[in-house]
Order: sequence, then structure tokens, then C-alpha cells
Amino acid sequence: MGLKSSPGGATPRTPRVVALGGGHGLAASLAALRRVTPDVTAIVTVADDGGSSGRLRRDYGVLPPGDLRMALAALCDDDEWGTTWSRLVQHRFGGAGELAGHATGNLLLTALWELLGDPVAGLDWLGRMLRIRGRVLPMAAVPLEIVATVEGVDPARPHEESIVRGQASVAVTPGRVRSIELVPGDPPSVPEAVSAVLSADWVVFGPGSWFTSVLPHLLVPSLASALAATSARRVVALNLVPQPGETEGFSPHRHLEVLADHAPSLSFDVVLADRGAVSGSEDELEKASALLHASLVLSDVAAADRLRHDPVRLADAYRKLFSHKGRGGPRGVAGGGKPPVRGGSPPFAGGSVGSPPFAGGSGGSSPRANRGGGSQWP
Repeated sequence: MGLKSSPGGATPRTPRVVALGGGHGLAASLAALRRVTPDVTAIVTVADDGGSSGRLRRDYGVLPPGDLRMALAALCDDDEWGTTWSRLVQHRFGGAGELAGHATGNLLLTALWELLGDPVAGLDWLGRMLRIRGRVLPMAAVPLEIVATVEGVDPARPHEESIVRGQASVAVTPGRVRSIELVPGDPPSVPEAVSAVLSADWVVFGPGSWFTSVLPHLLVPSLASALAATSARRVVALNLVPQPGETEGFSPHRHLEVLADHAPSLSFDVVLADRGAVSGSEDELEKASALLHASLVLSDVAAADRLRHDPVRLADAYRKLFSHKGRGGPRGVAGGGKPPVRGGSPPFAGGSVGSPPFAGGSGGSSPRANRGGGSQWP
């Protein structure tokens, strides 16, 4: 899809882009995407149970606001208004009092949700106040729990499997995450999020924590069905480095192998990777991209410290992808295209992520509820 021309040769409209994830990874992607298009929708994980988000989730029964707050801040403009509001919502109270550790934006969202009784309306109101470019939506209408099966939590028993509960614990667990599932397994959907996926030109997965921020979107049945049905092109933006804990020791291509194992009927179009981060493993990464029916695109998107994505460089890479009319193309050439769903297998519909590939869950929408989901600090 990309940029589409209007009848009569008018100026092409900007692409509709949906970005999936949570935390710092999604924020990095959004900070780049808002430089490319004003029509960007963030669909954010709601499973955080640590820090300020965890406290508000437990005390008020709301969605954990931290990842949603970070997404709103990332979509703020770089002018005085945007930078001031971004700093305000990200400001965290110090000291030892009851507000210690809470972020201002978390409190604002919780207050709006109590006042309005609607998580989406509260996010939209705060987004208007911040004058963000785009929209922020929750992945589900209720707070979720991530339950992981992890091998080798105890180094003395490297092949023993254990159950680790909660996003904050899964994110830092020792051992190797083998599978995850969500509780509840078939949460009420957010209709606006489903509609955004179905009407998108591009859907961006990652970067971010693979098991706790990226893959959970595939486990919400209504959202998973929309991801399978949409005509949008799908991009996987790879992390620059493995995350200590849940993906420690993962190579770049291992991330793709896990994604292919866990979403066997979902095809992708482009894998976007930083050239320096994957240096020496390009061949393996290209083979792993082929498992997703995707083209590998290499670009220089890392910041100077090589630990973070540079928003301007990442924006330039996205811009080239979205403006290219053909398929992804060879290494380093931006583009995209829609291959057929491989294997002819039916679209996946949620369930648990792990080995063997998941299949369970049912689709459908439920009315939004005034409840929601919260890592150490978000």
C-alpha cells in the first residue's frame, strides 16, 4: 500500500500505520513514526504489574497506565508545548511518601478513567491535551497477566520447566522462556484497535521486549484475527541487542524463528534490522526472514551508543519502506509487498505462544470495560 495517489494526480496521502508493542521499544518506534505520518495508531500491551502501574492496577482496577503513558509521550511534538507536556507526563515523584515512584501521566490517566468510565476516551482526552500526532489504544479492555513457562530457572536444573507469572517477573527471569499465555485467555477486545488494524496500510511489530511486549498481541483473539485478515503490509523491526532476562543470548535471527514458530499462519513483508547490530549474521537473518515470507532490509538506525534506536534514522528507514511500491527487495533496499499466507493454513486466532504453535481462542468483540493492566517503573 504505502503512499496512495488520489484521483487526478493529487498529492498522495500519508500512510495509515499501526504500531504494536509496549515500553521503550514501542516508544522508540513511535518517536520515529510521528516524523513520517500523522496517521499512526499505537496498540499497547496492558499486562504490566510492577512499579507505579502495578500499584494503580491493584488499587483501582484500571489498565496499567505506564506503557500507554510512554506511548503518548513519544507521540508529542518537538516544539515547546510537546516537549513540556512530554516531560510532565514522564515526570516521576521522588521521596518516600505515597506518591513516590508514581509518574504524573499514570495518575492523570487513572483520574480520567475514573471520571469518564472509558479507557479509550481517557486516552483520547489526554492525547488531545498533549497535542500528540496519532492515537494510543490499549491491546485489550481489561488488565492482563502474562504466564510464562521457563526452562532452567534454577541453573542446577537446566532442563526443568517452571511457571513464572507477571510481566515484571517474566521480563527479568533467568533461564529460557519456552512459551507464554495470557490470563484471561479471551479478553474483551477494544473495537477501535481492531478497526485500526483492519484499515491500516502498514503494521509494525517491535522493537521491544519480545515475550512481554510484542508477542502478546498475537494472543488476543480478536486482535489476532484482525492481524490475519488485514490487507496491510507487516514489518518486523528488530531489537538492537538482546534483553537481559527473557531474550538473553538471543541472536537477531532467533527472534524471527520464535515469531515464525509462534505465528505459523501469519506472513510478513519486511524485516527491518540495523546494519551494525546484525553484522556477521546477515545470511542467517535472511534465512529466518524467509520463514516469515519477508524481505530483509538493512539500515543504519541505531543511535551513537548502539543501544537505542535513533528516531531520525529510524524515521528515514520507515519513510523509505512506506514510499516503496514494490516488495521489500534486496538487503538495504526499502520496500514491501503482500505474499500469500503460507501453507494455506487457516488464520491463527490467539491462545498461548510457545512450542508447539498456538491455535486456541475465539474471536469477536466485547464492549469496552473500565478496567485495565502495569514493570519496575512504568
